[in-house]
Amino acid sequence: MTDEHPSRFASWRDDARDWCAGRAWTWRAAVTVALAWQASIAFRGPEGFHVFRGITFGAHEFGHLFFALAGNEWLAVAGGSLMQFLVPIGAAAVMRYHRDWFGVAACGFWLASSFADLAPYIADARAMDLDLVSFSEDGAVHDWNYLLGQAGLLRQDQAIARIDRFAGFVVLVASLAFAGWLLQQMKRPRRPTPE
Repeated sequence: MTDEHPSRFASWRDDARDWCAGRAWTWRAAVTVALAWQASIAFRGPEGFHVFRGITFGAHEFGHLFFALAGNEWLAVAGGSLMQFLVPIGAAAVMRYHRDWFGVAACGFWLASSFADLAPYIADARAMDLDLVSFSEDGAVHDWNYLLGQAGLLRQDQAIARIDRFAGFVVLVASLAFAGWLLQQMKRPRRPTPE
């Protein structure tokens, strides 16, 4: 890469650094701590309430309805889990489009909690002990029992759940690191522009 054509990463980094100049960091630091704490609740188990759980559940159920329009049963079942990832990713894209870099980090905490919320559901694929919610008159179908059964991976439910949970942990740490970097940039004194 030449200096005339910086990489996309360098361009985004520079844009985020410019966006941070002159912004208040104190309240954003408090929000970062609160969001990281809320996201971490999802990693402690399926019983704890956190601020992201309700909207993630809504996105999951909407995903079943939305992807059912394709007329494919596998996609309709997978659509719930898929949508609970697509919504926070889409929200992050909207934040990026509007140059709200702190909003991008906040969406990362939401995505991390979404991964963590899904892990117990995947791990329950064989046992099917979790209480399920369904809008279908036929009753609830255990998404991950169906999906892993169709793929011949039902015996790997625990391993797949661990991979999902680890991915969520990586997103959580990355979001925290990004938010911390943004806060550090906000705390830096603005350099006067050369005349």
